[in-house]
Amino acid sequence: QVQLVESGGGLVQPGGSLRLSCAASGHTLDDYAIGWFRQAPGQERELVTCISGGDGTTYYAESVKGRFTISRDNAKNTMYLQMNSLKPEDGAVYYCAADSLAYYHCSGYVLVQNLTYDYWGQGTQVTVSS
Repeated sequence: QVQLVESGGGLVQPGGSLRLSCAASGHTLDDYAIGWFRQAPGQERELVTCISGGDGTTYYAESVKGRFTISRDNAKNTMYLQMNSLKPEDGAVYYCAADSLAYYHCSGYVLVQNLTYDYWGQGTQVTVSS
């Protein structure tokens, strides 16, 4: 099993940037598809971005393309979400997640097969407001 701990959320003005971190322990992230999800009040949790294993194919939700970047540092066993040009509608609780069965299809696992990642961080609040 892998344990995930997020950090880096907070309050930022529109147009600003934040970087979220997700430190993993208990198992190497190399063996998992990894992703970031978010949930705003009254809305369903949505997949924001993910990285598949193997060739490292990435997926980005249309709403964040060109603004958000997912990355991983294998040496630190940590994943990151760099968020630029933030908008008020980006405000939500952000969760990092990992799943071994989603390894080759990080987005299809969720969006097509309608399955849920197995391992989750505790969530970190991102608020975008002036």
